[in-house]
Parts: sequence; structure tokens; C-alpha cells
Amino acid sequence: MGSNRVIILVVAIAAAMGLMLIVRGLAGHHGPPQPVAAVAPAQPMTNVLVAHRDLPTGTRIGAGDVVWQPWPANALNAAFITDGHSAQAAPSGAVAKIARTAEAAVASAGPMEAVYGAIVRVPILANEPVVQSKLVRSGQGGFMAVVLHPGMRAVAIPISVSTAAGGFVLPGDRVDVVQAKQSDGSNGGHGYTSQTLLQNVEVLAIDQASEPAKGAQAMVGATATLEVPAADAEVMAKAKAQGEVVLALRSYADAGGASGRGSPTARQATGEVHIYRAGVMSNAMVTP
Repeated sequence: MGSNRVIILVVAIAAAMGLMLIVRGLAGHHGPPQPVAAVAPAQPMTNVLVAHRDLPTGTRIGAGDVVWQPWPANALNAAFITDGHSAQAAPSGAVAKIARTAEAAVASAGPMEAVYGAIVRVPILANEPVVQSKLVRSGQGGFMAVVLHPGMRAVAIPISVSTAAGGFVLPGDRVDVVQAKQSDGSNGGHGYTSQTLLQNVEVLAIDQASEPAKGAQAMVGATATLEVPAADAEVMAKAKAQGEVVLALRSYADAGGASGRGSPTARQATGEVHIYRAGVMSNAMVTP
């Protein structure tokens, strides 16, 4: 057999084997070919500042009260606070969690910290976006009215270094309001009486500062604004008309006690007593 015939025979055998493999592959396929589902493009997301928990009126926002939450970029509102990053397609699965954590770590040094210290003026629910219209800061209109608790009133009284614990009374401290005045002499004495008018009341501000400067240990001002029960506002007004009052600084350990009107009985600081000996009267001044 010639070499040409051998080559033709080998080619024919290879073609036959290839055709057999193709036929087997077609025979093993069941049903018509299935269409491949189209993958929807990932939706761009942006980090929006939301409440981490319910924030009622009067809450002073601090770390942990607000968090970043991915938000559809096409549903953003101009009032929302964002991290300032451009909208990006949202990743999926564990990659998404890692990406959000990294973005939050970077963004926490900016817009999030800007709301720390602000007071909630209108309640914000958990996972609700935080907007500036629901917040108020010191120095803005309505700040003091938001800080006040229900049923309380803000009353300002004049102070000095000598009547405010040497200037160590700071906004946020608790004090007792004490007044000393000369007795009316109805019992023949000319001493002084002192009375605790209010106990354990909070100092809201010294002058117009609602919080001390960073690192400050004392504040010297001319006016202290106190938070007092509504029923005791008249007591403070009367005390101001009668004369000077003193703010006695309370320990933090005593700050959890009752707040309000003090003992109604004036304590005699100095007084005069009559002493009878063998029918002879003499007077003596005593200090309890």
C-alpha cells in the first residue's frame, strides 16, 4: 500500500472519531438550551448619617447616637448629611460589610463629629436620617427652651466670685440656693437668718455660656441661669428682690437627690437670748 493511501486512511479514521464524539455530545444534552439571566447593574449607594437609636427631644448627641448607613443615591434628600464621598455601586456579601466599615472609619472624622453636642429639637427615630432642622446648638435661638425639662423654668440670678463658690460653679453643676438676711428684730434681736431656698438645682449657663471652655476649671460671670420647678420660680423672684443669694456647690455624689424647695424653716445664724438670774435679765448673742 502506497504512502498516500496510508495518509488518507489515517485522516478518515480521525474524522470518523471526531464525528462520533460530536454525536455523543449532542445525544447527552437534554432539552433546549436555557437562556442566561441578565445581571442587573449594582445600584449606587451613599453613606447617610442616621440615628442609631430613638433620640427624644432634649437629647445631647454624642458618640454612638448616630451612625453611617448606606442609602440609595437616587433617593437622597438635599437635607441629609452624607460622608462627602461620591456615590458608588454597592458591593455584595462580606465585601459590602468590609467596605462600609472602612468608609465609616474614614468618614467619622468629619460630618459625624460636627453634630456632636447638638441638642435634638424634634424627636428622631432609630435609622431615621439626621437633618439640621431637627437640631439646635448653643447660641442659636430656642436652645435654652429645648434644654429645659418639662415642667421646669429657667431663672437668672446675679452672681459674683464670692457668691458662686469662688467661680468654681460651672454649667451642668448642681447647687443649693441659700439666702441670708437680717432679722426683723421682732423678738428684740438684731441677728441674721439664713435659709436654703432651693436644693439640688442644675446650673444651665453662666452668662451666655451653656458649657465651660475645654479644660476650664472655673468661670467668672455676672449671671447664673438655673433650672427650677415652675412652682419655685416665684420663690426665686422674691429672693432676688430681698437681696443677695449664694450658690452652694454640691458634690457629684449628692447630685442624685431630690430637687426643689429647701426647708421652709429659716435657720437662725445668730440670735439673742434673754437670761434671767435672781430676777435680773441679761442678754447674750449665741451662734447655733
